[in-house]
Amino acid sequence: MRGPLSSALVFALLSPVPALAQTADPARAVVQSLDDGLIAIMKAKGTASSRAATIAPVIDRSFDLPLMTRLTVGAGWTGIAPADQTALVAALRRMTIAQYARNFDGWSGESFTVDPNVQVRAGDKLVRTNLNQPGKAPVPISYRLRQSGGNWKIIDVFYRNAISQIATRRSDFSAVLAKGGAKALIAHLDAVSAKGGG
Repeated sequence: MRGPLSSALVFALLSPVPALAQTADPARAVVQSLDDGLIAIMKAKGTASSRAATIAPVIDRSFDLPLMTRLTVGAGWTGIAPADQTALVAALRRMTIAQYARNFDGWSGESFTVDPNVQVRAGDKLVRTNLNQPGKAPVPISYRLRQSGGNWKIIDVFYRNAISQIATRRSDFSAVLAKGGAKALIAHLDAVSAKGGG
C-alpha cells in the first residue's frame, strides 16, 4: 500500500499498543508474569531443583512473602522472636517455591487466561484467572494483591475461588505452632518443602 491511506492504517494499527500498555492494571501484570513463569517451567520440564531455581525469582517478585507469613501465623506473630520471624519467612518461601516446582512439572497444552476486569476490595485488588487444561474444565484461581513498597504483590490465593490459602495454612499450622513454637513450624515447613522435591 502507498500514499496517505497506508500511512493512516499504519498509524491506526500501531497507536493502540502504547495506549493499552499505559492503561494495563499493574496488579493484573503481576499475575500475568507469574502465569508466564509457571508455563515456562512446565514447558522446560527438567528436575524439581531446576524448576525451583527458575521459578524462585518470579515468586519473589510476585508474592509478599513476609506479609503472607505474618497472616499465616496470625495473632501469635508479635510474640515470636525477630530471628525466628525471619527464619519463618525464609521457610515459607522455600515451601512455596518447592510446591510450585512440584505441581507445575510438565506441559500438555495448558494455558492461563487472566480476567482483564480487576476488582478493588478495601484497597486490595482481586485478579481472577483460569488454568485451562485440554479436555478438562478450566480451574479458577484468584489472587488477592496489596501494595507493598509501591508495587502490587500477591498476599493470598483462592483455588477454585474457594477458601483462601492463608486461612487453610493458618488452620493446618496452628497446632504445630501451639505445640512446638516457631522452631517446630520452621521444621514442619522444611519437611513439606522436602516432599516437594525442592
